[in-house]
Amino acid sequence: MNLAKIAVLVSAFLIGQATSSAAADAESSGSIVELETPLASAHPLVGYLRRPRGVGPLPAVVLLHGCSGNWLNIDERWGKRIASWGYVALSVDSFGPRGIKRTCRESAFNDFRTDAHRALDFLAQHPTIDPARIAVIGFASGGFFALESVERSSIGQKSANRFRAAIAFYPPCVRLKGDMTAPTLILIGERDDWNAADDCRKLVAGGDAWGISRQENRGIPIQLVVHPGAYHAFDAPALKVPREIEGHHLEFNQSATDQSIATLHEFLDMTIGSKEKQP
Repeated sequence: MNLAKIAVLVSAFLIGQATSSAAADAESSGSIVELETPLASAHPLVGYLRRPRGVGPLPAVVLLHGCSGNWLNIDERWGKRIASWGYVALSVDSFGPRGIKRTCRESAFNDFRTDAHRALDFLAQHPTIDPARIAVIGFASGGFFALESVERSSIGQKSANRFRAAIAFYPPCVRLKGDMTAPTLILIGERDDWNAADDCRKLVAGGDAWGISRQENRGIPIQLVVHPGAYHAFDAPALKVPREIEGHHLEFNQSATDQSIATLHEFLDMTIGSKEKQP
Protein backbone atom coordinates (compact mmCIF):
# COMPACT_ATOMS: atom_id res chain seq x y z
CA MET A 1 0.00 0.00 0.00
CA ASN A 2 1.48 3.40 -0.97
CA LEU A 3 1.73 6.40 1.33
CA ALA A 4 -1.11 8.28 -0.34
CA LYS A 5 -3.52 5.43 0.27
CA ILE A 6 -2.35 5.11 3.86
CA ALA A 7 -2.96 8.82 4.40
CA VAL A 8 -6.50 8.53 3.06
CA LEU A 9 -7.29 5.48 5.18
CA VAL A 10 -5.89 6.98 8.37
CA SER A 11 -7.74 10.25 7.77
CA ALA A 12 -11.02 8.45 7.19
CA PHE A 13 -10.43 6.37 10.31
CA LEU A 14 -9.72 9.40 12.44
CA ILE A 15 -12.74 11.33 11.15
CA GLY A 16 -15.06 8.40 11.84
CA GLN A 17 -13.69 7.90 15.33
CA ALA A 18 -13.84 11.60 16.10
CA THR A 19 -17.54 11.66 15.17
CA SER A 20 -18.37 8.77 17.49
CA SER A 21 -16.10 10.16 20.20
CA ALA A 22 -18.08 13.42 20.25
CA ALA A 23 -21.11 11.46 21.40
CA ALA A 24 -19.24 9.70 24.21
CA ASP A 25 -19.82 10.74 27.81
CA ALA A 26 -17.28 12.66 29.87
CA GLU A 27 -16.16 9.57 31.77
CA SER A 28 -15.05 7.94 28.52
CA SER A 29 -13.17 11.01 27.32
CA GLY A 30 -10.30 10.17 25.04
CA SER A 31 -9.38 10.43 21.41
CA ILE A 32 -7.85 8.60 18.49
CA VAL A 33 -4.38 10.01 17.87
CA GLU A 34 -1.95 9.59 15.02
CA LEU A 35 1.47 8.80 16.46
CA GLU A 36 3.25 9.48 13.20
CA THR A 37 2.38 11.09 9.90
CA PRO A 38 2.12 8.81 6.84
CA LEU A 39 5.27 10.46 5.53
CA ALA A 40 7.26 9.43 8.60
CA SER A 41 6.63 5.69 8.29
CA ALA A 42 5.28 3.16 5.85
CA HIS A 43 2.99 1.96 8.65
CA PRO A 44 2.20 5.03 10.79
CA LEU A 45 0.80 3.98 14.15
CA VAL A 46 -2.44 5.19 15.67
CA GLY A 47 -3.68 4.80 19.22
CA TYR A 48 -6.37 5.75 21.71
CA LEU A 49 -5.16 8.39 24.15
CA ARG A 50 -6.77 9.03 27.52
CA ARG A 51 -5.62 11.96 29.59
CA PRO A 52 -6.73 12.22 33.23
CA ARG A 53 -7.62 15.44 34.93
CA GLY A 54 -4.74 17.16 36.61
CA VAL A 55 -1.86 19.49 36.02
CA GLY A 56 1.10 18.09 34.12
CA PRO A 57 3.65 16.90 33.57
CA LEU A 58 1.89 13.58 34.13
CA PRO A 59 3.15 9.97 34.15
CA ALA A 60 2.02 7.83 31.22
CA VAL A 61 1.57 4.23 30.14
CA VAL A 62 1.79 2.59 26.70
CA LEU A 63 -0.51 -0.44 26.23
CA LEU A 64 0.28 -3.15 23.65
CA HIS A 65 -2.30 -5.69 22.48
CA GLY A 66 -1.72 -9.36 21.68
CA CYS A 67 -1.89 -11.45 18.51
CA SER A 68 -5.67 -11.12 18.16
CA GLY A 69 -5.58 -7.33 18.11
CA ASN A 70 -8.56 -5.88 20.02
CA TRP A 71 -6.67 -2.73 20.94
CA LEU A 72 -9.85 -0.83 21.81
CA ASN A 73 -10.85 -3.65 24.16
CA ILE A 74 -7.49 -3.19 25.90
CA ASP A 75 -8.29 0.50 26.26
CA GLU A 76 -11.79 -0.23 27.56
CA ARG A 77 -10.75 -2.64 30.30
CA TRP A 78 -7.33 -1.20 31.18
CA GLY A 79 -6.77 2.21 29.56
CA LYS A 80 -9.87 3.69 31.15
CA ARG A 81 -8.93 2.26 34.56
CA ILE A 82 -5.32 3.41 34.39
CA ALA A 83 -6.42 6.93 33.41
CA SER A 84 -8.71 6.96 36.46
CA TRP A 85 -5.59 6.39 38.57
CA GLY A 86 -4.05 9.58 37.24
CA TYR A 87 -1.94 8.26 34.37
CA VAL A 88 -2.07 9.13 30.70
CA ALA A 89 -2.94 5.91 28.85
CA LEU A 90 -2.10 5.24 25.20
CA SER A 91 -3.46 2.01 23.68
CA VAL A 92 -1.57 1.29 20.47
CA ASP A 93 -3.04 -0.23 17.32
CA SER A 94 -0.24 -2.25 15.71
CA PHE A 95 -2.51 -4.04 13.24
CA GLY A 96 -4.82 -1.49 11.59
CA PRO A 97 -2.14 0.58 9.84
CA ARG A 98 -0.59 -2.65 8.54
CA GLY A 99 -3.88 -4.09 7.32
CA ILE A 100 -3.62 -7.04 9.74
CA LYS A 101 -6.48 -8.61 11.71
CA ARG A 102 -4.58 -11.20 13.76
CA THR A 103 -1.18 -12.91 13.78
CA CYS A 104 -1.67 -15.88 16.11
CA ARG A 105 -0.76 -18.32 13.34
CA GLU A 106 1.67 -16.11 11.47
CA SER A 107 5.37 -15.41 11.88
CA ALA A 108 5.12 -11.61 11.80
CA PHE A 109 6.61 -11.37 15.28
CA ASN A 110 9.49 -9.05 14.45
CA ASP A 111 7.28 -6.59 12.56
CA PHE A 112 6.08 -5.07 15.84
CA ARG A 113 9.32 -4.92 17.81
CA THR A 114 9.73 -1.15 17.52
CA ASP A 115 6.09 -0.16 18.12
CA ALA A 116 6.50 0.25 21.87
CA HIS A 117 9.29 2.77 21.44
CA ARG A 118 7.52 4.57 18.63
CA ALA A 119 4.66 5.12 21.09
CA LEU A 120 7.15 6.09 23.79
CA ASP A 121 8.72 8.73 21.54
CA PHE A 122 5.26 10.15 20.81
CA LEU A 123 4.42 10.47 24.51
CA ALA A 124 7.84 11.84 25.44
CA GLN A 125 7.27 14.80 23.10
CA HIS A 126 3.84 15.59 24.54
CA PRO A 127 3.95 18.85 26.55
CA THR A 128 1.76 17.53 29.39
CA ILE A 129 3.66 14.25 29.91
CA ASP A 130 6.79 13.66 31.98
CA PRO A 131 9.20 11.74 29.68
CA ALA A 132 11.02 10.35 32.72
CA ARG A 133 7.85 8.61 33.98
CA ILE A 134 6.54 6.42 31.16
CA ALA A 135 5.85 2.68 31.53
CA VAL A 136 4.80 -0.02 29.08
CA ILE A 137 2.17 -2.73 29.58
CA GLY A 138 1.68 -5.62 27.15
CA PHE A 139 -0.72 -8.51 26.86
CA ALA A 140 0.32 -11.97 25.56
CA SER A 141 2.66 -11.31 22.60
CA GLY A 142 2.40 -7.62 23.48
CA GLY A 143 3.73 -8.64 26.87
CA PHE A 144 6.81 -10.07 25.20
CA PHE A 145 7.44 -6.75 23.47
CA ALA A 146 6.94 -4.92 26.77
CA LEU A 147 9.58 -7.12 28.41
CA GLU A 148 11.94 -6.86 25.45
CA SER A 149 11.65 -3.08 25.47
CA VAL A 150 13.48 -2.89 28.82
CA GLU A 151 16.07 -5.61 28.19
CA ARG A 152 19.60 -4.29 28.09
CA SER A 153 20.36 -5.78 24.68
CA SER A 154 17.08 -4.79 23.02
CA ILE A 155 16.44 -2.27 20.27
CA GLY A 156 15.00 0.14 22.79
CA GLN A 157 18.34 0.72 24.49
CA LYS A 158 19.44 2.61 21.39
CA SER A 159 16.50 5.00 21.71
CA ALA A 160 16.80 8.51 23.11
CA ASN A 161 13.88 7.75 25.44
CA ARG A 162 13.59 4.90 27.94
CA PHE A 163 10.72 3.13 29.65
CA ARG A 164 10.94 3.42 33.43
CA ALA A 165 8.89 0.27 34.12
CA ALA A 166 7.46 -2.70 32.23
CA ILE A 167 4.48 -4.93 32.94
CA ALA A 168 3.57 -8.09 31.03
CA PHE A 169 0.28 -9.99 31.30
CA TYR A 170 0.61 -13.71 30.41
CA PRO A 171 3.57 -13.22 28.03
CA PRO A 172 5.74 -15.82 26.31
CA CYS A 173 8.85 -15.71 28.48
CA VAL A 174 11.10 -17.62 26.08
CA ARG A 175 13.73 -15.84 23.98
CA LEU A 176 14.39 -13.40 26.80
CA LYS A 177 17.47 -13.14 29.03
CA GLY A 178 15.92 -11.09 31.81
CA ASP A 179 18.72 -8.51 31.99
CA MET A 180 16.29 -5.69 32.73
CA THR A 181 17.09 -2.00 32.84
CA ALA A 182 13.86 -1.01 34.63
CA PRO A 183 11.53 -2.49 37.27
CA THR A 184 9.53 -5.29 35.69
CA LEU A 185 6.33 -7.13 36.62
CA ILE A 186 4.92 -10.32 35.07
CA LEU A 187 1.38 -11.56 35.79
CA ILE A 188 0.38 -15.00 34.50
CA GLY A 189 -2.05 -17.82 35.25
CA GLU A 190 -0.83 -21.11 36.68
CA ARG A 191 -2.98 -23.00 34.16
CA ASP A 192 -1.98 -20.93 31.12
CA ASP A 193 -1.44 -23.49 28.34
CA TRP A 194 -0.52 -20.89 25.70
CA ASN A 195 2.39 -19.22 27.52
CA ALA A 196 3.72 -21.38 30.34
CA ALA A 197 4.16 -19.96 33.81
CA ASP A 198 7.21 -22.21 34.27
CA ASP A 199 8.98 -20.39 31.43
CA CYS A 200 8.48 -17.15 33.34
CA ARG A 201 9.76 -18.77 36.53
CA LYS A 202 12.92 -19.76 34.67
CA LEU A 203 13.31 -16.23 33.36
CA VAL A 204 12.97 -14.72 36.82
CA ALA A 205 15.43 -17.28 38.22
CA GLY A 206 18.02 -16.26 35.65
CA GLY A 207 17.63 -18.93 32.98
CA ASP A 208 15.77 -19.36 29.71
CA ALA A 209 14.06 -22.07 27.68
CA TRP A 210 17.42 -23.35 26.43
CA GLY A 211 18.95 -23.62 29.90
CA ILE A 212 21.28 -20.66 29.38
CA SER A 213 21.60 -18.47 32.45
CA ARG A 214 22.38 -14.78 32.59
CA GLN A 215 25.18 -13.51 34.74
CA GLU A 216 24.31 -13.62 38.45
CA ASN A 217 22.93 -10.36 39.85
CA ARG A 218 22.76 -8.88 36.36
CA GLY A 219 19.98 -6.39 35.75
CA ILE A 220 17.01 -5.30 37.87
CA PRO A 221 15.05 -8.21 39.43
CA ILE A 222 11.74 -9.21 37.88
CA GLN A 223 8.62 -9.47 40.04
CA LEU A 224 6.49 -12.49 39.10
CA VAL A 225 2.88 -13.11 40.16
CA VAL A 226 1.40 -16.51 39.24
CA HIS A 227 -2.36 -16.67 39.78
CA PRO A 228 -3.56 -20.12 40.92
CA GLY A 229 -6.33 -21.63 38.79
CA ALA A 230 -6.11 -18.90 36.14
CA TYR A 231 -5.82 -19.49 32.40
CA HIS A 232 -4.63 -17.35 29.50
CA ALA A 233 -6.40 -13.97 29.13
CA PHE A 234 -7.74 -14.22 32.68
CA ASP A 235 -8.54 -10.48 32.70
CA ALA A 236 -10.93 -10.48 29.71
CA PRO A 237 -14.62 -10.34 30.81
CA ALA A 238 -15.67 -11.46 27.31
CA LEU A 239 -14.30 -14.88 28.29
CA LYS A 240 -16.70 -15.49 31.17
CA VAL A 241 -17.83 -18.30 28.92
CA PRO A 242 -14.50 -20.11 28.31
CA ARG A 243 -13.26 -20.51 24.74
CA GLU A 244 -10.75 -22.66 22.92
CA ILE A 245 -8.59 -20.65 20.51
CA GLU A 246 -5.79 -22.13 18.43
CA GLY A 247 -5.99 -25.20 20.67
CA HIS A 248 -5.58 -23.20 23.89
CA HIS A 249 -8.00 -22.62 26.76
CA LEU A 250 -8.97 -19.01 27.53
CA GLU A 251 -11.11 -18.12 30.52
CA PHE A 252 -11.92 -15.05 32.60
CA ASN A 253 -11.00 -15.25 36.28
CA GLN A 254 -12.49 -12.60 38.56
CA SER A 255 -10.17 -13.29 41.50
CA ALA A 256 -7.02 -13.12 39.36
CA THR A 257 -8.30 -9.96 37.68
CA ASP A 258 -9.02 -8.24 41.00
CA GLN A 259 -5.61 -9.18 42.34
CA SER A 260 -3.84 -8.03 39.17
CA ILE A 261 -5.64 -4.67 39.31
CA ALA A 262 -4.36 -4.09 42.84
CA THR A 263 -0.86 -5.32 42.00
CA LEU A 264 -0.62 -3.19 38.88
CA HIS A 265 -1.88 -0.07 40.64
CA GLU A 266 0.67 -0.45 43.41
CA PHE A 267 3.48 -1.21 40.96
CA LEU A 268 2.78 1.86 38.82
CA ASP A 269 2.52 4.09 41.88
CA MET A 270 5.87 2.84 43.16
CA THR A 271 7.73 3.12 39.85
CA ILE A 272 6.36 6.11 37.91
CA GLY A 273 3.48 7.48 39.97
CA SER A 274 5.26 10.04 42.06
CA LYS A 275 8.54 11.84 41.66
CA GLU A 276 9.11 11.41 45.38
CA LYS A 277 8.96 7.61 44.95
CA GLN A 278 11.46 7.36 42.12
CA PRO A 279 14.51 5.21 42.92
